[in-house]
Amino acid sequence: MPSHKSAQEVASSLLATEDLHFRSLELLQSLWAGYGQICRITATPNASPNSSGATSRTASTTTSSVSTPQEVQSYILKLITPPPTKADNEGHTRKILSYQVEQYFYTHLAPQLPPQIPVAKHLASIHEPQSDGSVSMAMIITDLKQTYPVAGEKRDVLNSVQVNAALDWLSCFHGFWWPRVPSLDRTQLVRPPLQEVKADGHDARNKTVWLNGGYTYLATRRSEYANLAADHDSEWWSLTDWEKDEFSIAELVASVLEPKQSGWSPIEEYTTLIHGDVKSENLFTSKSGEEVVFYDFQYTGLGLGVCDLAKLFTCSVPLEMLVDDRPVPRELAMQGGERNLLERYWVTLKKESGKEYEWDIFVNHWETALVDWLRFQASWGFWGNTEWLEARVRHILKNEKWREAVAGNAKMAGLWSTTDLP
Repeated sequence: MPSHKSAQEVASSLLATEDLHFRSLELLQSLWAGYGQICRITATPNASPNSSGATSRTASTTTSSVSTPQEVQSYILKLITPPPTKADNEGHTRKILSYQVEQYFYTHLAPQLPPQIPVAKHLASIHEPQSDGSVSMAMIITDLKQTYPVAGEKRDVLNSVQVNAALDWLSCFHGFWWPRVPSLDRTQLVRPPLQEVKADGHDARNKTVWLNGGYTYLATRRSEYANLAADHDSEWWSLTDWEKDEFSIAELVASVLEPKQSGWSPIEEYTTLIHGDVKSENLFTSKSGEEVVFYDFQYTGLGLGVCDLAKLFTCSVPLEMLVDDRPVPRELAMQGGERNLLERYWVTLKKESGKEYEWDIFVNHWETALVDWLRFQASWGFWGNTEWLEARVRHILKNEKWREAVAGNAKMAGLWSTTDLP
């Protein structure tokens, strides 16, 4: 698939492999920095029952094929045509790898999910490295809006029905993968961008999903961290100040939350597959809001499920569902609304996974995820329920029991070798 081919040409070619005839194309959006485009396309079955594509369907595509000869079916085309990989450009490399991760998710992992965890179904895709070092990718998946017509878009917050539906989807998704994560080959997981491109270049076709899900973790945000550490006018500069043996509280937290390719990890027993970019813009719901489906799996990888919740609560949950009173005080313990949402997720997570998760451990993980998420926002820019997030973290950081637990876990994870705790 040469990069100069138009979206229509790419769509027609991929559809033909599934014995489908291209009908129309609508540009939905251009991707970040001109890396490609997302289009809605329509297609109908080819008239000839003997066309070669009729024998090329796989189990993952048969369910999404058209059954009525003249029925027009809608699909989504994601076309990636980026510039060549630049070995020293972390943001560029992250994006390239993320598109490959997403393609792997839809082709290999999504077909394993049960019906109660809906995602788009993969129809056809292609991945072709180019002679100039770039890579061209394209993927056709089912159009979720046909069944889930309400887009989350950029409304900042969901309503209470949608929030609960999102929590139910996430708890089922995390619960499904939790007992299955140990079967993943960790040597094939995608490491932080600069490590990955240094080891394997731009081609990650043999890789799967991220070793560390999400795009905000400290190992891939060192430049932003350095900027925060230099900003002594910021309250949150304190996250970068030395806590123990030249490690800051932010580094201790990151060490605890970091999934390991090998060796012991304090979160290993609770590690699952996370979505990695949970927000209202990445979901559709039914008209009633009682059913939800997520998309955009570019940052899917290992992690704690609460890391997905930290972004959801900050960016897409109405503030009144989290706090009892307004204005939000400077320091804030967990309020009833926050607890209710967490308990809903926690109960379903345990049921779906068949695993136990003590509430105190769960809350410790949740608060650790909040501190890590605030570190990213403080270094990148705040948005969402900023008052709530900052107030919660101020409260968490004053909890000596929490600090000791983080320091102890970081020490056991091998962050430092001395015996004293803060």
